[in-house]
Amino acid sequence: MSDILQYIAKEGFFHRLSPITKIVFAVLMMFAAIFTSDLYLLAGLIAVVLIFSAVGGLFKVLMKQVPLLLILAAALLVLTVLTMASGDVLFTILPNGAFPVTTGAILFAVEMALRFSVLIFSFQLLVISTQPRDLVNALYALRVPRDYALMFLIAVRFIPTLQREGVRINEAQLSRGYYPGGGVIGKVKQLGPVVLPLMLNSLSKADTLGLTIDMRGYRFASMHRRKIPFRARDFCVVFIAAAVFLGVAAMKFLL
Repeated sequence: MSDILQYIAKEGFFHRLSPITKIVFAVLMMFAAIFTSDLYLLAGLIAVVLIFSAVGGLFKVLMKQVPLLLILAAALLVLTVLTMASGDVLFTILPNGAFPVTTGAILFAVEMALRFSVLIFSFQLLVISTQPRDLVNALYALRVPRDYALMFLIAVRFIPTLQREGVRINEAQLSRGYYPGGGVIGKVKQLGPVVLPLMLNSLSKADTLGLTIDMRGYRFASMHRRKIPFRARDFCVVFIAAAVFLGVAAMKFLL
């Protein structure tokens, strides 16, 4: 199982971009997805992100998140159907007319699923194509306070670490003969013996990390900003992202 949000060493187009360019691209795509509720525009934003990932040779990596997005979409559909009743009633879940399934609930679930797809794909494309040190230097260059930059980097780096730790704990439980059964109920029962030790190990690692940062004099260390060059391809990507964002914003506020 591949690590999520883990940097992938490549020499593709997106890897050669400036980290500031990739941050600007991801932020503009995210804000464009937040501004619009049009399904066609959201699908177009997904297509833009996937096209850039294909050019950079990262399309297959992003496609590995599709099962997670499908699960998220199914959860959103169930949640909206149970809590939202707007539009025409298609059918009811129970024979007595309770829990009606409406067109408004389905459209809202699809909208949220597409919006989350843009957010997840954009953020993952940024993280997997940028080395952590370059990402920190870019945040410093953007005048982000170093405490917030450090917190962001630690949060991003902790995700693949926790994933690997969870896999090891699960394999350890299985080697001890723990098998709660198959199906959905078995998967739910399997979470308990994995989540609890994972949380305890995470708290222990966070405490150790905090002590290590203090021992190395992080509070008194000076920030070393490295110059980040901008090339023609960076201006082209920023121009395309800005044009997409302004187009979505114009359709939102002017039309």
